[in-house]
Amino acid sequence: MSPDPSIAISAPLAERLRPQAVEEVIGQDNITRSDSALAAMSRGEHTESLIFWGPPGCGKTSLARALVRDFPGGQWNEMQATSAGVKELREVFARELLLGERVRFLFIDEIHRFSRTQQDALLGAVESGGVVLMGATTENPSFALTAALMSRCRVVVLERLTATALRAILQRAEDVLGRVLPLTEEAKEHLFAMADGDGRYLLNMVESLAHRPMVADEQWDAAVIADYLARRAPQHDRAGEAHYNLISALHKSLRASDTDAALYWLARMLQGGDDPAYIARRLLRFAYEDVGLADPQ
Repeated sequence: MSPDPSIAISAPLAERLRPQAVEEVIGQDNITRSDSALAAMSRGEHTESLIFWGPPGCGKTSLARALVRDFPGGQWNEMQATSAGVKELREVFARELLLGERVRFLFIDEIHRFSRTQQDALLGAVESGGVVLMGATTENPSFALTAALMSRCRVVVLERLTATALRAILQRAEDVLGRVLPLTEEAKEHLFAMADGDGRYLLNMVESLAHRPMVADEQWDAAVIADYLARRAPQHDRAGEAHYNLISALHKSLRASDTDAALYWLARMLQGGDDPAYIARRLLRFAYEDVGLADPQ
């Protein structure tokens, strides 16, 4: 994939490598293959409002932009939910009415941050077809968005990027940088583990490594990578869905007698800053519900 020539070379590597077509999006083959609904939409065969749901760095914004870029004659508007209100939405709708028969796309990043009033302001335009809504969210839309808005949109679920997908992204980055980083296989695996399924974070690390001085025939192992790059804070939201996903994973790992998995999820919660007392209470529940009551004798 070639970088977008309209983006300055001084832009972050992740922005320069943003996919320009639906088929260039890495790691989401189940929804980007040529016979998928998204591919058909990118060819102009139909339109529908979409909510892209997935973890950070999995390609939500890239997929939305690529889809509209491929769509014949599509008009693109983009706004951040954190800085837009009902007034801004109405101004966008008023401008869109002047475009005649062109298909108008409205992309809203972090759409779960919209209040109920802001979400309700979208209903009329979405239902009438005045705009085709594309929202991106890291939160479960079933909880974060109103039922009225959800009924007018289709949810597209994006998965966390696998090591195979991250390896492909690393290869693209090296092609654009014009150099192959002297990484051992161990160092690459360490990079992928640090990225934790986040392609944008991987590219940020690669860009940082590209500025590290190189010595002829030098190989960078995992120790070099760990020393040069700052340690990433674990992704965790004590008040959000990640908190409940992690505690559920811990509980189910214990129920399955998977010691290694249970220790992993416990460490994720503790490093993420979760309250040890909360975890202890859940462990007590597990002890008497899944062990004591399961076999009282």
